[in-house]
Amino acid sequence: MKIGKITCWVLRIPFTFPLVKEQQHALLNFVEVETDDGLKGHSASTYPLRHGIREFINREVAPVIVGMDALRPEEVRNRLFWATARKYFQGAWNCAASLIDIALWDVKGKALKQPVWKLLGGAHAELPAYITFGLPRYSVDELIEVARMLIKDGQTRLKMVVAKGSNPYDEILGQPTDADIVQDAARVRALREAVGPKIELMMDANKGATYAQALRLAKLCEPYNLTWFEDPVLQADPRLMAKLRTQTTIPLATGSTATSDLMYMREYLVREAVDFLQPNVRDIGGYTQGIKAAALAQAFNVPLAMGGNYPHLNMHLHAGVPNGGRIEFHWQGWKCIESTFDNAPGPVNGTVTLPTAPGLGFTPKSGMLELAVD
Repeated sequence: MKIGKITCWVLRIPFTFPLVKEQQHALLNFVEVETDDGLKGHSASTYPLRHGIREFINREVAPVIVGMDALRPEEVRNRLFWATARKYFQGAWNCAASLIDIALWDVKGKALKQPVWKLLGGAHAELPAYITFGLPRYSVDELIEVARMLIKDGQTRLKMVVAKGSNPYDEILGQPTDADIVQDAARVRALREAVGPKIELMMDANKGATYAQALRLAKLCEPYNLTWFEDPVLQADPRLMAKLRTQTTIPLATGSTATSDLMYMREYLVREAVDFLQPNVRDIGGYTQGIKAAALAQAFNVPLAMGGNYPHLNMHLHAGVPNGGRIEFHWQGWKCIESTFDNAPGPVNGTVTLPTAPGLGFTPKSGMLELAVD
């Protein structure tokens, strides 16, 4: 079974946040791999470098991998590396390689008539889910209102964004001031007091805070029984993560969006910098690299947890391996996949049930390519 064609599009996907009246739009990279006998595999994710990723896949990747065996994703990755990266993989290259790998595993599952999570080991048919909902744009009252809406819907695990600061280009990423950190702690306190002690709460700084800011925020939030503090410091620096872990009682999690190299995962583990490791298949290199990250974590007795968006892709990794953990339903990625694919599973009463259909278990909606942009 040979790769016959590979194409990437950028789609403009409409969605809305709870309590936010204006419609939002996400620019989504959508990849399709078609084999010479007609099977199609798919993957999709949002990235900052979406147009570069599209052009790289269509202009550089396709000539390299068309004609290769579609059931050998490790060989495909190796050839792609030596043909187009040669020294190091990061940025647009690794985002593209991740999407290609996921689409190839979708093909493999369809060819073998098995869901991807079973091909990766089949350790879990259900997984705990959590909802990332706590936008910085919400007032404290709005934050509490949305949390109560989700709890009423049966969700028991919630995560909010902290350390966002001011950034006109992104809803959750930015450079916080020291005053922002104090305000974030007050928001965490208000949310905990509103939802009570039984709801799991997490906070995510998205690699945006300085060490001093992260330490101050952790100390201020220690009384509120957080499940973890995710990506607390700039660039999730393994050295600073390890230092912070010795200074706070809040468990630390990292390894999610933009962590594109297994060597980073190794450093977090060797330096004893994390309580939860978070490889994201949309960044780490798809399932081919994700399962290696999971094995590294298992060797150190560190559980996985998902961070960094796109649950419908990542749930297959976590269901496949014994140390798989909580699946993040980040509002944007959750709703983008629901808008563009049929049969994408969602969280029900804090749990997501893995699909039983072959491959990823969900398929592109008819007409979705009408959303493509130049």
